[in-house]
Amino acid sequence: MRIVINRRPVRVGLLAAAVAGLLCLGATGCGGNGDEEAADKSLAGTQLCGGDAVSAQASKALKVITGSSRFGTTAEKSTVAQAATDLVEAFPAATGGRDDVCRIYTADGTPDFAIRVTWGLDDGPPTGTPAPDFTVLDMGERTLAAANRAYVQFACRSDKLAGSSTAAHVAVGVEHWGMPKEPEGDVEALKDAYATVAHSFSLAMAEELRCEKNGGLPARPVLDPA
Repeated sequence: MRIVINRRPVRVGLLAAAVAGLLCLGATGCGGNGDEEAADKSLAGTQLCGGDAVSAQASKALKVITGSSRFGTTAEKSTVAQAATDLVEAFPAATGGRDDVCRIYTADGTPDFAIRVTWGLDDGPPTGTPAPDFTVLDMGERTLAAANRAYVQFACRSDKLAGSSTAAHVAVGVEHWGMPKEPEGDVEALKDAYATVAHSFSLAMAEELRCEKNGGLPARPVLDPA
């Protein structure tokens, strides 16, 4: 379960800890589990989620999405490296859903905006027709970009995925997190921005997993429609 205190995610492992965290919401000075930084500290986009997950280009894309270039600190264990470790443990079974890589929040004193970054294991290449608000991009097995979210799926063969001759079908998602509402701003620019951030996290995941040829992902995002 994940509870947000001062707009930063905190991982807790026990129900009792979760209840205690809820009680802390109404008080000042409540301590967490050591994953938080000082409340008044903020980070550049390239420092988020353990570093190395957000490229300079993706950091600029985050500003397009959120309107801010400063962000709240993310939990110590909310990293691509940890997500890759969890993925290796889950493989070869499909996860049947998505788990968090990290959540990104704009810094205190800026307009509230939250982004959820997720990973999942699918049981094969993507099939079916995407929703009409998606643009299909030529990255990995399939990349879908909309004005409030983007998803990248790629096939990974790696020595880290021992005991199986099949590729892992890894899905990475980046989405606006919170109450649904119509995206504000240039829709095409937002699509490009979400796709850029999703590509950055996907490439970081492929590199962490040591996927052959980085799972077929390009070094830079491809934003032209497939």
